[in-house]
Amino acid sequence: MIPLRDNVSSQRLPLVTYTIIATNVVIFWHEMQLGSGLARFVDVFGLIPVRFHRAHDPIARWMPVFASMFVHGGLLHLLGNMLFLHIFGDNVEDRFGHVRFLVFYLGCGTVAAIAQITASPHSAMPMVGASGAIAGVTGAYFVLYPRARVSMLVPIFLFWQVIEVPAVLFLLLWFGMQLAYGMVSLGGPESGGTAWWAHVGGFGSGMIAALFVRPRRRLRGIWAH
Repeated sequence: MIPLRDNVSSQRLPLVTYTIIATNVVIFWHEMQLGSGLARFVDVFGLIPVRFHRAHDPIARWMPVFASMFVHGGLLHLLGNMLFLHIFGDNVEDRFGHVRFLVFYLGCGTVAAIAQITASPHSAMPMVGASGAIAGVTGAYFVLYPRARVSMLVPIFLFWQVIEVPAVLFLLLWFGMQLAYGMVSLGGPESGGTAWWAHVGGFGSGMIAALFVRPRRRLRGIWAH
């Protein structure tokens, strides 16, 4: 299932969302120019759990947490993440405001990274990608826009069809898959798979942050379209 768009209009231009997307694209373009130096680039700017736990220098420990949010392991990895951010980020930014949204995005990415390195503390594999931060955006969208609908491209038999489903249903299914795969991965061998617990941690932190985005509004007001 591939999300294409939602039916919620933003009241202001999502400048931060567009800037984040552009930054990721530019950095990925830079990665593609590195050739044999790409492995070194990923080793420096990727988040390696075992190195995080052993580092004593705060810069050496925390710099990869933020840098890794803007590094991607391939074109499909980049396109998938940017599609999710494009669909859900503009409305969440509209509700948070530009500055708070940027802080929120980086904060969710940080929580996501901590969730993953807690689940796999001995992993020596670099973790890269914006998916943890973007999972936070989807978690906030889940809370703030429960009546929204998402158009999706779905394979039905031998054909692809565009169908519209409630956003909460799509996001619940997505989160359930991340949680299920995360549980399966616990205690398993290290592999080149997805950082499932980064997605879980990011989504959860986004939900919690969204509950406080309008502190003067009653909770039931948040659940109004």
